[in-house]
Amino acid sequence: MEYTLNIKGRLLDLKEPTVMGILNATPDSFFADSRKQTEQEIADRANEIVAQGGTFIDVGAYSTRPGATEVSEQEEMARMRMALAVVRREQPDVPVSIDTFRPDVARMAVEEYGADIINDVSEGEDEAMFRMVARLRVPYILMSVQKDLHDTLMAFAKKVQMLRDMGQKDIILDPGFGFGKTVEDNYRLMNEMEKLQVLGLPLLVGISRKSMIFKLLQSDQSKALNGTTVLNTISLMKGADILRVHDVKEAVECVKIFKALNS
Repeated sequence: MEYTLNIKGRLLDLKEPTVMGILNATPDSFFADSRKQTEQEIADRANEIVAQGGTFIDVGAYSTRPGATEVSEQEEMARMRMALAVVRREQPDVPVSIDTFRPDVARMAVEEYGADIINDVSEGEDEAMFRMVARLRVPYILMSVQKDLHDTLMAFAKKVQMLRDMGQKDIILDPGFGFGKTVEDNYRLMNEMEKLQVLGLPLLVGISRKSMIFKLLQSDQSKALNGTTVLNTISLMKGADILRVHDVKEAVECVKIFKALNS
């Protein structure tokens, strides 16, 4: 299926899969090499994502890895403001996604820095987030925390209807690999992921260097690129429209090969 996203009145075509590069403005994200804390590190990462072919920059200021330190809303906002100021200076025309589950962080990012997309890893646990994104009129990534396809479909259907009732237009679905799922659950869901297309909404997949890869292969995050590339390719074959990744160059190459197979 072909989709478009309304980015500040400009339609972004998702006819072909695209790549979202991760920029973690945190000291404790699960993949150590992704942590960017100084202005120079953030600038270099933003420019690298674009140079390697990324379409979106996803900025996070609160690590959601298991066991991560709790971060206050004030600290998350401070980190996000610093990162967004640099990203907007370096790449003013690139769509920026905000990785947060807090409505006020989302509001600040959109109103103060013109953020383009809200990426919520909580499946809208705080219903105030739904009301906020509907008011802000920006695309919203709804991520599942359910363990299997049935529960994911049911939760998505319910939450999408809630969002529609509030007037939300652009919704992107994320199966939520690694959230509320065992390693086995993750692979069962990946095996059936194409069935999520029945909902008629674009799909984002974020499996980059996650434990479903390195636990299965008995390694660690630093050795999970090859497994990530395999699963990114499978995700594209099962309908992914956006790949959210640490390794942009390799994901862009996956997309190019996938396009060649389907040209």
